[in-house]
Amino acid sequence: MRHAKAEPFAESDHARRLTDRGAAGARDAGAHLRDVGVRPDFAVVSPSSRTRETWAAVLASTGDPAYGVSFDEAVYTGGPDVVLEAVRAAPEQARTVLFVGHNPTAAYLCHLLDDGEGEPSAVSGLLEGFPPGALAVMEIGVPWSELAAETGRVVGYYVGRS
Repeated sequence: MRHAKAEPFAESDHARRLTDRGAAGARDAGAHLRDVGVRPDFAVVSPSSRTRETWAAVLASTGDPAYGVSFDEAVYTGGPDVVLEAVRAAPEQARTVLFVGHNPTAAYLCHLLDDGEGEPSAVSGLLEGFPPGALAVMEIGVPWSELAAETGRVVGYYVGRS
């Protein structure tokens, strides 16, 4: 998931917060996940203010507060390979892992993991772009520790609405 709409400026890039519209979009994205039965039990989240706020809003909307989370400074500036390493470290028992980060990494990660056999409408949405508040749902066919290129497929795509 890419963080929701954030203010354009702040004391630092790290400190940029969600706008009211962004907070509403993140809550909507969480409600969508709940409605389609996707409940993350572990999250890897960039430690910036906007990603933390996105995660908190998604979490509040799913209705189940029993999640584990890793706020990982490396994924703030890291590319897809760094995020892959962070997700590979997810607990073995985690069934659903959510990454909340930044573009272009979030979009690149989806394309990297996709095996090309995904749901056509979801793939089409992903190919149209990955705006703030966008999320891709992927089925992963390997243990988290073995996550690599083309080990998943895109089965859902949604952009949180405000």
